[in-house]
Amino acid sequence: MTRSRPIRRILIACVIGCVIAGLVGLGVWQLQRRAWKLDLIQRTEAMLRSPPVPAPGPAAWSGIGQNDVYRPVVATGRYRRQADTYTQAATALGGGFWVLTPLDTGRFTVLVNRGFVPPARRGRVAAPTGTVTVRGLLRITEPGGGFLRSNDPAADRWYSRDVAAIAARRRLTGVAPYFIDAAAAPGNGWPRGGLTVVTFRNSHLVYALTWFGLAALLAGMTWWVARREPPA
Repeated sequence: MTRSRPIRRILIACVIGCVIAGLVGLGVWQLQRRAWKLDLIQRTEAMLRSPPVPAPGPAAWSGIGQNDVYRPVVATGRYRRQADTYTQAATALGGGFWVLTPLDTGRFTVLVNRGFVPPARRGRVAAPTGTVTVRGLLRITEPGGGFLRSNDPAADRWYSRDVAAIAARRRLTGVAPYFIDAAAAPGNGWPRGGLTVVTFRNSHLVYALTWFGLAALLAGMTWWVARREPPA
């Protein structure tokens, strides 16, 4: 029994040491994530202040990623009439729908989120005719669904802006793998553009302090117990 006691103490100390090291590692990881998030926020804010660039064409589609989200873009073309897709939306104006309409640029088609409409305006916001120029923010496709519901293309029920699924449902070809959130238009008509919310959750410092605090608490409790433990 006396021989096993020091061994047990060593094993417990090793386990506690590994747990403390793991907690510290999680804290360091959260600090690294915080640095990455702050850099992302800084780059996005700078990008939002930059002038719009032409909407990326097919040659650039493979390189589009998260670094392009919220990039100001401009596209000129003609809206495809009677091809609107209404996706569930929750905005500062209340609940309703985003109105996504295909824009044929002549080289490719891009879905444009023309803006928000309340439920009573669904199906009553025809796209403009003729050639139009759209300015807005590049957004990445949102596959799957949202609001804890899956998209149902067969029933034309959409809870997220899934570009590929919408394109397939509308039988569109040559569609960009992103969509454009249109900027606000003059007046207060529908659909209401310019409602993109650009926010990044950044709680990494709180998480880091939590992990470091748990590590310090465990270390302190271990030291306190070790002091009270009678010698072997």
